[in-house]
Amino acid sequence: MAEIVGFLGMGGTIAGTAHSAGDNVGYTAAQLGVQALLQSAPGLQRILGTHRALAEQVCQIDSKNLVSADWAALQRRVTHYLARSDVIGVVITHGTDTLEETAYFLSRAIAPELLALKPVVLTCAMRPASSLNADGPGNLADAAAVALWPGACGVLVVCAGKIHIAAHVQKIHPYRVDAFDSGEAGPMGLVEEGRVRLLTAFPAPDREQAAVDIDALQATGWPRVELLLSHAGASGALVRALLRAEDEAALRGIVVAGTGNGSIHSDMEQALEQAQRQGIRVWRTSRCAYGQVVVGSASARSGSFTASSLSGVKARIALMLEIAAQH
Repeated sequence: MAEIVGFLGMGGTIAGTAHSAGDNVGYTAAQLGVQALLQSAPGLQRILGTHRALAEQVCQIDSKNLVSADWAALQRRVTHYLARSDVIGVVITHGTDTLEETAYFLSRAIAPELLALKPVVLTCAMRPASSLNADGPGNLADAAAVALWPGACGVLVVCAGKIHIAAHVQKIHPYRVDAFDSGEAGPMGLVEEGRVRLLTAFPAPDREQAAVDIDALQATGWPRVELLLSHAGASGALVRALLRAEDEAALRGIVVAGTGNGSIHSDMEQALEQAQRQGIRVWRTSRCAYGQVVVGSASARSGSFTASSLSGVKARIALMLEIAAQH
Protein backbone atom coordinates (compact mmCIF):
# COMPACT_ATOMS: atom_id res chain seq x y z
CA MET A 1 0.00 0.00 0.00
CA ALA A 2 1.35 3.43 -0.99
CA GLU A 3 2.33 5.80 1.78
CA ILE A 4 0.23 8.96 2.04
CA VAL A 5 0.99 12.66 2.30
CA GLY A 6 -1.94 14.48 3.88
CA PHE A 7 -2.76 17.91 2.41
CA LEU A 8 -4.92 20.12 4.65
CA GLY A 9 -6.38 23.34 3.25
CA MET A 10 -6.86 26.46 5.35
CA GLY A 11 -7.47 29.03 2.59
CA GLY A 12 -5.25 32.09 2.27
CA THR A 13 -3.63 33.82 -0.72
CA ILE A 14 -2.43 30.51 -2.13
CA ALA A 15 -6.13 29.76 -2.72
CA GLY A 16 -7.02 33.32 -3.74
CA THR A 17 -8.23 34.68 -7.08
CA ALA A 18 -8.41 38.11 -8.74
CA HIS A 19 -10.38 39.39 -11.75
CA SER A 20 -7.14 40.00 -13.64
CA ALA A 21 -4.12 37.72 -13.91
CA GLY A 22 -1.95 40.80 -13.58
CA ASP A 23 -3.43 41.80 -10.21
CA ASN A 24 -1.32 40.56 -7.30
CA VAL A 25 -2.88 42.66 -4.55
CA GLY A 26 -6.57 43.20 -5.37
CA TYR A 27 -7.54 39.57 -4.97
CA THR A 28 -9.92 37.70 -2.70
CA ALA A 29 -8.25 35.09 -0.51
CA ALA A 30 -9.51 31.55 0.10
CA GLN A 31 -11.48 30.91 -3.09
CA LEU A 32 -10.08 27.57 -4.27
CA GLY A 33 -10.21 24.27 -2.40
CA VAL A 34 -7.07 22.33 -1.55
CA GLN A 35 -7.90 19.65 -4.13
CA ALA A 36 -7.87 22.31 -6.86
CA LEU A 37 -4.50 23.54 -5.57
CA LEU A 38 -3.03 20.06 -5.89
CA GLN A 39 -4.28 19.77 -9.45
CA SER A 40 -2.78 23.15 -10.37
CA ALA A 41 0.73 22.27 -9.15
CA PRO A 42 2.39 20.57 -12.16
CA GLY A 43 5.56 19.66 -10.28
CA LEU A 44 3.76 18.03 -7.38
CA GLN A 45 3.16 14.60 -8.89
CA ARG A 46 6.83 14.28 -9.80
CA ILE A 47 7.73 14.98 -6.17
CA LEU A 48 5.12 12.56 -4.82
CA GLY A 49 6.21 9.71 -7.08
CA THR A 50 4.50 6.56 -5.82
CA HIS A 51 3.13 8.30 -2.73
CA ARG A 52 -0.57 9.11 -2.63
CA ALA A 53 -2.03 12.54 -1.86
CA LEU A 54 -5.00 12.72 0.48
CA ALA A 55 -6.63 16.16 0.61
CA GLU A 56 -9.04 17.67 3.14
CA GLN A 57 -10.39 21.19 3.51
CA VAL A 58 -10.21 22.15 7.20
CA CYS A 59 -11.06 25.85 6.83
CA GLN A 60 -11.52 28.28 3.95
CA ILE A 61 -10.50 31.62 5.36
CA ASP A 62 -8.29 34.67 4.94
CA SER A 63 -5.71 33.95 7.63
CA LYS A 64 -5.98 37.43 9.16
CA ASN A 65 -9.44 36.33 10.33
CA LEU A 66 -8.41 33.10 12.03
CA VAL A 67 -9.90 32.42 15.47
CA SER A 68 -9.09 29.84 18.13
CA ALA A 69 -11.78 27.46 16.85
CA ASP A 70 -9.93 27.27 13.51
CA TRP A 71 -6.73 26.31 15.32
CA ALA A 72 -8.64 23.69 17.28
CA ALA A 73 -10.06 22.18 14.09
CA LEU A 74 -6.62 22.12 12.47
CA GLN A 75 -4.92 20.58 15.50
CA ARG A 76 -7.48 17.77 15.56
CA ARG A 77 -7.03 16.95 11.88
CA VAL A 78 -3.23 17.15 11.95
CA THR A 79 -3.18 14.83 14.97
CA HIS A 80 -5.53 12.44 13.18
CA TYR A 81 -3.28 12.17 10.13
CA LEU A 82 -0.01 11.95 12.04
CA ALA A 83 -1.42 9.07 14.06
CA ARG A 84 -2.15 7.06 10.91
CA SER A 85 0.51 4.47 10.14
CA ASP A 86 0.15 4.99 6.37
CA VAL A 87 0.72 8.78 6.53
CA ILE A 88 4.33 9.87 6.15
CA GLY A 89 3.76 13.60 6.69
CA VAL A 90 1.26 16.47 6.52
CA VAL A 91 1.31 19.59 4.33
CA ILE A 92 -0.90 22.57 5.24
CA THR A 93 -1.79 25.33 2.78
CA HIS A 94 -2.23 28.55 4.77
CA GLY A 95 -2.41 32.31 4.45
CA THR A 96 0.80 34.22 5.06
CA ASP A 97 -0.50 36.86 7.50
CA THR A 98 -0.76 34.59 10.54
CA LEU A 99 1.18 31.57 9.27
CA GLU A 100 3.93 32.05 11.87
CA GLU A 101 1.32 31.99 14.65
CA THR A 102 -0.36 28.81 13.41
CA ALA A 103 3.01 27.11 12.95
CA TYR A 104 4.09 27.96 16.48
CA PHE A 105 0.72 26.92 17.92
CA LEU A 106 0.93 23.51 16.23
CA SER A 107 4.50 23.03 17.47
CA ARG A 108 3.19 23.49 21.01
CA ALA A 109 -0.20 21.82 20.69
CA ILE A 110 0.59 18.51 18.98
CA ALA A 111 1.92 15.55 20.93
CA PRO A 112 5.74 15.58 20.75
CA GLU A 113 5.87 11.83 20.16
CA LEU A 114 4.04 12.42 16.87
CA LEU A 115 6.19 15.39 15.82
CA ALA A 116 9.36 13.44 16.59
CA LEU A 117 8.53 10.94 13.86
CA LYS A 118 6.75 12.90 11.12
CA PRO A 119 6.81 16.43 9.70
CA VAL A 120 4.06 19.03 9.56
CA VAL A 121 4.91 21.45 6.75
CA LEU A 122 3.03 24.72 6.32
CA THR A 123 3.24 26.47 2.97
CA CYS A 124 1.68 29.53 1.40
CA ALA A 125 1.84 32.06 -1.42
CA MET A 126 2.34 35.78 -1.81
CA ARG A 127 0.60 35.81 -5.18
CA PRO A 128 -2.95 34.54 -5.74
CA ALA A 129 -3.58 31.36 -7.69
CA SER A 130 -4.91 33.45 -10.60
CA SER A 131 -1.65 35.40 -10.95
CA LEU A 132 0.59 35.15 -14.02
CA ASN A 133 3.41 34.72 -11.51
CA ALA A 134 1.67 32.48 -8.97
CA ASP A 135 4.18 31.16 -6.45
CA GLY A 136 1.79 28.75 -4.74
CA PRO A 137 2.35 25.73 -7.02
CA GLY A 138 6.13 25.83 -6.54
CA ASN A 139 5.81 26.30 -2.79
CA LEU A 140 3.36 23.40 -2.62
CA ALA A 141 5.73 21.08 -4.49
CA ASP A 142 8.64 22.18 -2.27
CA ALA A 143 6.57 21.53 0.87
CA ALA A 144 5.79 18.03 -0.36
CA ALA A 145 9.49 17.43 -0.99
CA VAL A 146 10.25 18.38 2.62
CA ALA A 147 7.41 16.25 3.97
CA LEU A 148 8.87 13.24 2.14
CA TRP A 149 12.50 13.89 3.02
CA PRO A 150 14.07 11.08 5.11
CA GLY A 151 14.29 12.09 8.78
CA ALA A 152 12.00 15.11 8.41
CA CYS A 153 10.13 15.93 11.62
CA GLY A 154 8.66 18.79 13.63
CA VAL A 155 6.63 21.77 12.47
CA LEU A 156 8.19 23.57 9.51
CA VAL A 157 7.38 26.41 7.12
CA VAL A 158 8.38 26.26 3.44
CA CYS A 159 8.27 29.37 1.26
CA ALA A 160 10.40 30.61 -1.67
CA GLY A 161 12.72 27.62 -1.49
CA LYS A 162 13.57 28.10 2.19
CA ILE A 163 12.72 25.86 5.13
CA HIS A 164 12.05 27.54 8.46
CA ILE A 165 11.47 26.17 11.96
CA ALA A 166 8.18 27.19 13.60
CA ALA A 167 9.83 28.78 16.64
CA HIS A 168 11.95 31.15 14.52
CA VAL A 169 9.95 32.05 11.41
CA GLN A 170 8.26 35.40 10.93
CA LYS A 171 6.77 37.30 8.03
CA ILE A 172 8.99 40.26 7.24
CA HIS A 173 7.68 41.66 3.96
CA PRO A 174 4.17 42.61 2.80
CA TYR A 175 4.66 41.98 -0.93
CA ARG A 176 7.73 40.13 -2.18
CA VAL A 177 7.50 36.35 -2.67
CA ASP A 178 10.44 35.69 -0.31
CA ALA A 179 8.47 37.11 2.61
CA PHE A 180 9.69 34.98 5.53
CA ASP A 181 12.81 35.09 7.67
CA SER A 182 14.14 33.23 10.69
CA GLY A 183 16.16 36.03 12.24
CA GLU A 184 19.58 35.21 13.61
CA ALA A 185 18.87 31.47 13.38
CA GLY A 186 18.46 31.62 9.62
CA PRO A 187 16.59 29.03 7.56
CA MET A 188 17.19 25.40 8.53
CA GLY A 189 17.43 24.32 4.92
CA LEU A 190 16.73 24.92 1.26
CA VAL A 191 14.71 23.13 -1.40
CA GLU A 192 16.53 22.98 -4.73
CA GLU A 193 14.84 21.26 -7.69
CA GLY A 194 12.88 19.01 -5.37
CA ARG A 195 15.85 18.08 -3.20
CA VAL A 196 16.40 19.24 0.36
CA ARG A 197 19.72 20.73 1.44
CA LEU A 198 19.87 20.95 5.20
CA LEU A 199 21.77 23.80 6.88
CA THR A 200 20.86 22.64 10.39
CA ALA A 201 19.12 19.57 11.79
CA PHE A 202 15.36 19.12 11.81
CA PRO A 203 13.91 20.40 15.13
CA ALA A 204 13.74 17.90 17.96
CA PRO A 205 10.37 18.22 19.73
CA ASP A 206 10.40 18.67 23.50
CA ARG A 207 9.23 15.27 24.74
CA GLU A 208 8.44 16.74 28.17
CA GLN A 209 5.93 19.09 26.59
CA ALA A 210 2.41 17.79 26.95
CA ALA A 211 0.01 17.90 24.01
CA VAL A 212 -2.81 20.40 24.35
CA ASP A 213 -6.19 18.91 25.23
CA ILE A 214 -8.10 20.78 22.56
CA ASP A 215 -11.52 19.47 23.55
CA ALA A 216 -11.03 20.61 27.15
CA LEU A 217 -9.68 23.97 25.99
CA GLN A 218 -12.67 24.52 23.75
CA ALA A 219 -15.04 23.52 26.54
CA THR A 220 -13.54 25.79 29.20
CA GLY A 221 -12.65 28.65 26.87
CA TRP A 222 -9.26 29.82 25.65
CA PRO A 223 -7.57 32.17 28.13
CA ARG A 224 -7.77 35.75 26.92
CA VAL A 225 -4.29 37.21 26.46
CA GLU A 226 -3.83 40.61 24.82
CA LEU A 227 -0.77 41.90 22.95
CA LEU A 228 0.33 45.52 23.39
CA LEU A 229 3.20 47.59 21.96
CA SER A 230 5.36 50.05 23.85
CA HIS A 231 6.50 53.10 21.91
CA ALA A 232 7.44 56.77 22.28
CA GLY A 233 4.51 58.53 23.91
CA ALA A 234 2.90 55.28 25.07
CA SER A 235 0.68 55.46 28.13
CA GLY A 236 -1.10 53.06 30.42
CA ALA A 237 -4.50 53.99 28.95
CA LEU A 238 -4.93 50.74 27.01
CA VAL A 239 -3.93 48.65 30.03
CA ARG A 240 -6.33 50.51 32.30
CA ALA A 241 -9.10 50.15 29.70
CA LEU A 242 -8.48 46.39 29.55
CA LEU A 243 -8.73 46.18 33.35
CA ARG A 244 -12.02 48.11 33.36
CA ALA A 245 -13.63 46.25 30.47
CA GLU A 246 -16.43 43.87 31.34
CA ASP A 247 -16.07 41.56 28.36
CA GLU A 248 -17.48 38.06 28.24
CA ALA A 249 -13.97 36.55 28.34
CA ALA A 250 -12.06 37.74 31.39
CA LEU A 251 -8.56 39.09 30.79
CA ARG A 252 -5.93 36.58 31.94
CA GLY A 253 -2.69 37.88 30.52
CA ILE A 254 -0.89 40.70 28.72
CA VAL A 255 2.17 40.48 26.49
CA VAL A 256 4.03 43.71 25.79
CA ALA A 257 6.37 44.01 22.82
CA GLY A 258 8.79 46.49 24.35
CA THR A 259 11.36 48.78 22.81
CA GLY A 260 14.94 47.56 22.53
CA ASN A 261 15.68 45.03 25.24
CA GLY A 262 12.05 44.71 26.26
CA SER A 263 11.89 48.10 27.93
CA ILE A 264 8.46 49.63 28.54
CA HIS A 265 7.32 53.26 28.78
CA SER A 266 7.13 54.24 32.45
CA ASP A 267 3.41 55.11 32.39
CA MET A 268 2.58 51.79 30.78
CA GLU A 269 4.82 50.01 33.32
CA GLN A 270 2.84 51.48 36.20
CA ALA A 271 -0.44 50.31 34.67
CA LEU A 272 1.02 46.84 34.03
CA GLU A 273 2.16 46.63 37.65
CA GLN A 274 -1.42 47.33 38.68
CA ALA A 275 -2.62 44.59 36.31
CA GLN A 276 -0.12 42.19 37.83
CA ARG A 277 -1.35 43.01 41.34
CA GLN A 278 -4.85 42.13 40.14
CA GLY A 279 -3.71 38.67 39.08
CA ILE A 280 -3.09 39.34 35.40
CA ARG A 281 -0.01 37.57 34.02
CA VAL A 282 2.38 40.02 32.32
CA TRP A 283 5.15 39.02 29.92
CA ARG A 284 7.50 41.31 28.05
CA THR A 285 9.35 40.68 24.81
CA SER A 286 11.15 42.86 22.26
CA ARG A 287 9.63 44.44 19.19
CA CYS A 288 13.03 44.16 17.47
CA ALA A 289 13.16 41.80 14.50
CA TYR A 290 16.40 40.19 15.64
CA GLY A 291 17.69 39.09 19.04
CA GLN A 292 15.78 38.51 22.25
CA VAL A 293 15.39 40.08 25.68
CA VAL A 294 18.56 39.77 27.78
CA VAL A 295 17.42 39.45 31.38
CA GLY A 296 18.90 41.93 33.83
CA SER A 297 19.39 44.85 31.47
CA ALA A 298 15.93 46.37 31.58
CA SER A 299 14.64 48.85 34.11
CA ALA A 300 13.72 47.66 37.60
CA ARG A 301 10.01 47.80 36.87
CA SER A 302 10.19 45.98 33.52
CA GLY A 303 12.41 43.40 35.14
CA SER A 304 9.50 42.35 37.36
CA PHE A 305 7.65 41.04 34.32
CA THR A 306 8.50 37.65 32.83
CA ALA A 307 10.86 38.05 29.87
CA SER A 308 10.15 35.94 26.79
CA SER A 309 12.57 35.12 23.98
CA LEU A 310 9.68 34.81 21.53
CA SER A 311 8.18 37.43 19.26
CA GLY A 312 5.12 39.19 20.63
CA VAL A 313 2.60 37.11 18.66
CA LYS A 314 4.24 33.83 19.66
CA ALA A 315 4.70 34.89 23.28
CA ARG A 316 0.94 35.53 23.39
CA ILE A 317 0.30 31.93 22.29
CA ALA A 318 2.84 30.55 24.77
CA LEU A 319 1.29 32.48 27.67
CA MET A 320 -2.21 31.46 26.64
CA LEU A 321 -1.25 27.78 26.60
CA GLU A 322 0.64 28.08 29.90
CA ILE A 323 -2.37 29.61 31.63
CA ALA A 324 -4.65 26.94 30.16
CA ALA A 325 -2.36 24.15 31.37
CA GLN A 326 -2.50 25.48 34.95
CA HIS A 327 -6.28 25.21 35.18
